[in-house]
Amino acid sequence: MARISLTPRRTLFFRLMEWYSKRAYSQVLDPGKAMAHHPRLLWSYLRMEQGAAKWNKLDADLKELAVMASAASIGCSWCMDFGYWESHKRGMDPQKLRDVPAWRESDVYTPLERDVMEYAEAVTATPPTVEDDLAERLRVRLGEPAFVELTTMVALENLRSRFNSAMGLTSQGFKDSCDLRDRGARQRIS
Repeated sequence: MARISLTPRRTLFFRLMEWYSKRAYSQVLDPGKAMAHHPRLLWSYLRMEQGAAKWNKLDADLKELAVMASAASIGCSWCMDFGYWESHKRGMDPQKLRDVPAWRESDVYTPLERDVMEYAEAVTATPPTVEDDLAERLRVRLGEPAFVELTTMVALENLRSRFNSAMGLTSQGFKDSCDLRDRGARQRIS
């Protein structure tokens, strides 16, 4: 249960955000509703997300695995739900997305993907527990621009996940819509 009303004042700015959210995601995102209680904060946050969406030094799948590993480490069901939906829509392997919370036990990940998820968890720990050899392996494999982007994406996901968790925001059913589409496709193939 959300710890804040998800019905902020219906300002022009909120109505524009609501319209965009419905158009882009088929529903209004709960974090947006929560942040809309502070319009200047929401505006700044949206600008930051727009900027981050343009970063392109790190492979998109590695970026998403890092983000989801961080969200799983924090325990943000909203972020896991939305991250699954976003990545599934982009065509990422659903098994990799499902296995993120237990990535160490899964055999679907490459060594680089495992290092990225280990790094994401280490950056997310309080205090961070990043080991020099892991950071060096990633810096060498990814290059410095992508390594900086990886670190920043994990930090950004910490902001998202910690905000959503603290506000009591939980899954909005995004993953379920992917599962329904997958089931429908499997039934048509059979």
